[in-house]
Amino acid sequence: MQSLKMQILEILSEDCRTPLERIAVMTGADLPQVAQAIEELEQDRVILQYSPIINWDRTDRERVEAMIEVKVTPQRDMGFDAIAGRIYRFDEVKSVFLMSGSYDLLVLVEARTLKELALFVSEKLSPLETVTGTATSFVLKRYKQDGVIFVGEHTDKRLAVSP
Repeated sequence: MQSLKMQILEILSEDCRTPLERIAVMTGADLPQVAQAIEELEQDRVILQYSPIINWDRTDRERVEAMIEVKVTPQRDMGFDAIAGRIYRFDEVKSVFLMSGSYDLLVLVEARTLKELALFVSEKLSPLETVTGTATSFVLKRYKQDGVIFVGEHTDKRLAVSP
């Protein structure tokens, strides 16, 4: 991938709200080049979405999150892709990862209540014919996500400039 595109991806991964003008200054490219590179990254599905990281614990929104280790029997000629595709289509599922180790898939799920999450596991996930076992762990507290620390005081990481 071109150097400009990689620079843009690094900048957007830190703050997806960075204005095009600032990206141009940071990369040394002109504004049309930056806009074209971002458009190409979106069309090529390298950039899929622009999302903030939200500390839901500081809101009134009720939700339960869990990580479910799933053991499956891979399907002939499709491997794990077919069952992963069935699982990631459920509304409760936020992420699915193929893993190495003692289980095959790691599924991150979210529901409004513990009961809804339990029903998802017992009525939607576990009955799938290729699922041979699950182990559910509930998220009790989030300390850090995608490089952002959730606990403690917020400190400005910029260097102080003195006259």
